[in-house]
Amino acid sequence: MMGKWGKRLRAMAVVAIVATALAACIATPGKFASTLDLRRDGSFTYSYDGQIYFLALSKLAEMGRTAKGTEEFTPSECYDDETFEEHDCTEDELAEQRTEWDAKAEQRAATAKREMESMKAMMGGIDPSDPAAAEDLAARLRKQEGWNSVIYKGDGLYEVSFSITSRMGHDFNFPTFERLPMASYFVTAGRRQDGRVRIEAPGFAAQTNGNPMGSMMGGMAGLVALGASGGNESGEAPTLPQIDGTFRIVTDGQILSNNTEDGPSAGPGGQVLEWKITPRTTAAPMALIGLN
Repeated sequence: MMGKWGKRLRAMAVVAIVATALAACIATPGKFASTLDLRRDGSFTYSYDGQIYFLALSKLAEMGRTAKGTEEFTPSECYDDETFEEHDCTEDELAEQRTEWDAKAEQRAATAKREMESMKAMMGGIDPSDPAAAEDLAARLRKQEGWNSVIYKGDGLYEVSFSITSRMGHDFNFPTFERLPMASYFVTAGRRQDGRVRIEAPGFAAQTNGNPMGSMMGGMAGLVALGASGGNESGEAPTLPQIDGTFRIVTDGQILSNNTEDGPSAGPGGQVLEWKITPRTTAAPMALIGLN
């Protein structure tokens, strides 16, 4: 019975997670390479090249159709009440599904409109019902310092190239989006009064107690993997990001602590710490660097 219901349960779980993600307007990494080069004098350069997903944008088209009442009816699977075996739906079963679907059309549209208004506020005034919303966001990012290239690829996916050079006289967070609140950051760095800098990358761990959004993404990744192996032939579960990248810290400062697998290695710019990030990464990268 569980085998027959597995596909539907996985899809329902993914939809529930995505609904929560939409409320937070979450950005999450896909494939990427990221480096923080930190010098003893406090200067640093941070770069990120790769993919960033906005889960909210990946659902805009569907939300727009629902809000306008133009979405198409898609029948659900039919099962035997006693054996739970899946079977081809009868005309009566299809008619019953359609009647129930029609009866809830007004409710679905009202819910979608509320969600879209909430998303508009979360996205700094960008109208999520506008087909140009994703490109509007890309144009806004291109105006910010450091965003050298922002290309929208569709379905919530952006290919970006970011690089910024500054001094560690203040906390640093990446990414930041003008007029968009962030639930969590990919990378944070904060300088202490004793000259030490603590670097953490909560967004580069798919599953971590310190990053509830990361844990959510880890759950998504697992559900996608199950869908691939268990079969999601009807395409119920949406395409979700798979985190896959490398985070490096290069420094001529003193490495006081870190949680890399192999510790620091020698490089042309000083010592190098490197983390390979996958959907199975459970600990967010962390390092404490002394600059004095």
